[in-house]
Amino acid sequence: MTTYYSEEHEWVTVEGDIATVGITQHAADQLGEIVFVEQKEAGDDFEKGDEIGVIESVKAASEIYAPLDGEVVEANEALADTPGALNESPEGDAWIYKIKLADKGQLEELMDLDGYKALIG
Repeated sequence: MTTYYSEEHEWVTVEGDIATVGITQHAADQLGEIVFVEQKEAGDDFEKGDEIGVIESVKAASEIYAPLDGEVVEANEALADTPGALNESPEGDAWIYKIKLADKGQLEELMDLDGYKALIG
């Protein structure tokens, strides 16, 4: 399974027309201890670049931006009770959304791992 990365420090994996979206380990490390996650609900439509949630840490609040056009099919409800999971497993169990892709062609606008590593230096 290919993983794509956005300049907003999100990762995306795709299975069929469903993409799983989360934040990168780098983003989790920069945020520090995460205490709250605000998420959209299933059925919400959005376009690439739209704000689709907020992650609050003891240091700051950071918006989650849609890396692709789509519709939320599932929000990871476990994050409401255990937002700190984003610190422990941001690129694993602590995914944020599963979204139905509107345009798979947009994946080409995202980076691969090497591109992302170059971005974060």
